[in-house]
Amino acid sequence: MQDKGTLPKPANGRKRVVIEGVAPEIDSGRFPIKRIVGDSVVVEADVFGDGHDHVYARLLYKPEGADEWQSVSMTALGNDRWRGEFPVTEIGRYVYSIAGGEDHFETWQTDLVKRITAGQEVSVELQNGGLILRHIAALASGKDAAQLSVWASLLLERHEVETTKSLAVQPELLEVVRRYPDLALELVYDRELVVIVDREKARFSSWYEFFPRSQGAAVDVHGTFADCEARLPYVAELGFDVLYFPPIHPIGTAFRKGKNNSVVAEPGDAGSPWAIGAKEGGHSAILPELGTLEEFKHLLAQAKTYDIEIALDIAFQCSPDHPWVAEHPTWFKHRADGTIQYAENPPKKYQDIYPLDFESPDWSGLWDALCDVFLYWAAQGVRIFRVDNPHTKAFPFWEWAISEIKREYPDVILLSEAFTRPRVTQRLAKLGFTQAYTYFTWRNTKQELTEYLQELNEYPLKEYFGPNFWPNTPDILPVSLQSGGKPAFLARLVMAATMTSNYGMYGAAFELLESTPFKPGGEEYLNSEKYEIKHWDLDSPASLKSYIALVNAIRKANQALQANEGLAFHPSDNPYLLCYSKVTKDRSNRILVIVNLDPVYVQAGFVTLNLAALGLAADESFAVHDLLTGNRFMWSGARNYIELRPAELPAHIFQL
Repeated sequence: MQDKGTLPKPANGRKRVVIEGVAPEIDSGRFPIKRIVGDSVVVEADVFGDGHDHVYARLLYKPEGADEWQSVSMTALGNDRWRGEFPVTEIGRYVYSIAGGEDHFETWQTDLVKRITAGQEVSVELQNGGLILRHIAALASGKDAAQLSVWASLLLERHEVETTKSLAVQPELLEVVRRYPDLALELVYDRELVVIVDREKARFSSWYEFFPRSQGAAVDVHGTFADCEARLPYVAELGFDVLYFPPIHPIGTAFRKGKNNSVVAEPGDAGSPWAIGAKEGGHSAILPELGTLEEFKHLLAQAKTYDIEIALDIAFQCSPDHPWVAEHPTWFKHRADGTIQYAENPPKKYQDIYPLDFESPDWSGLWDALCDVFLYWAAQGVRIFRVDNPHTKAFPFWEWAISEIKREYPDVILLSEAFTRPRVTQRLAKLGFTQAYTYFTWRNTKQELTEYLQELNEYPLKEYFGPNFWPNTPDILPVSLQSGGKPAFLARLVMAATMTSNYGMYGAAFELLESTPFKPGGEEYLNSEKYEIKHWDLDSPASLKSYIALVNAIRKANQALQANEGLAFHPSDNPYLLCYSKVTKDRSNRILVIVNLDPVYVQAGFVTLNLAALGLAADESFAVHDLLTGNRFMWSGARNYIELRPAELPAHIFQL
């Protein structure tokens, strides 16, 4: 009788290799990595066996759901590390894995060369090789099978030894043999890993946010979709390719908020767009003052003529007037007195919003309804969504819903507005969110910015987390913009637009230098557009629109700024001078950015360039072209002098 503690034998104990240390692999394969269509996925692994026999490694890959695996031979890097890569040519999902085994033929061929070099008699060794080839010929097909059989016979016949030796060591022989691994002896990694492949805009996009209701032609005139169409040339001139709308749905009247978040609304107050739902409908309805569904679809079509996509806000919360409140009361939490629990962040109260209960007994019905919101707007032509506070909704819901959405609309892009703890926002990215707001808004010092960017570009975060840098949002007027004036706005714009390939801004507040907080030390805007209709003077001579347009044009003209790879920081002897570069893999495009982090005083000093990162020799002279001013300078070597006057321009964007 077998002892209970005895380890059972493997299904096939003849498989002798080990596969471990696979990268990229997120949480032991629990979550996918992310790539863009046209990318190559580079995979590494440790593959080794016992003894002195050679091993081989293959990278297996296929579109998810395909029957046949494709494979490429992996290259040995040394110390049992192997590398291979495969292309992803379609939007959707791919799977990949690793296979490896003892390479009996290469072991034999290598040993044969050693014996021949030593002058040994090798007749029997040649026959041994013939037996290996005969076995492989049985695994092969077509012309390869015939050719391998011929070669096997030549090795087994033992005549014309010198000719047979030459045949046995030719590289072509090994190339053909490697096409036919012995699957009976090959070990396959114990999990299939997933790649989510998105379209190019997932990697490179420039977002501009405005409130549709504030696009009216005059003060106190409610904007419409037609007014938004009239604003498209302005957005295009600024150089943005994603135009993001806060919620466009009916706004509740019960407990409607007044201006500056007043708990009492005055007659005519517009309310918050995030208090979703009224008698006209909920998340699949449109605020009547904005227009009709047909007018919205016309806007989508017109935006495309400017190479702009409309992004919609998905905010899963309800006003007390939302139809779901009456139709599905179990989707909401109830207090002891039987009333529905409104949103709170003690001591703050948000009586105009009911949060959804993801522990509802009817959680499955709730999930279906929420997923249907995405599917409805995707069916109307929307492919980009900004999701409000996803960290306050259940993780399992997001994993399921995003899978359902992308199964039907694989080109959908989802931006997570999760200003929360790092583990939470990272988990949302793992679950499928394409991009995420970040902590850039609160990173101000040289050390903070350097450490944060390095974190975002390190493994494993870089494999699945898509940062999107915003210098401001309707919810956040950072302290840096409250006191720094125009130089602070310019510096934050340059950093947001060049540090990451996806960035955005809340306009027209940004270009018009809105900087007055509701109260000292707070981050809410005074007279916030969240609670009232605004009328912006877009032709103001103080506007930063020409500067914004220039920065966006620089982004579009320089491939190095269109991906997050290739970032390097360069030290300077002044703590207020931040220097970093973005370089393409082939070094055909090299951008060097230097920013004065002090919005008031002139800052000067020497930067010491990492010449290797820039592809420059130590004694090489090179030209730097400031893309912001047009000025050109000749530099030499690593150490170069910089002086930035914030009143004139707080940054350089150099092209080398």
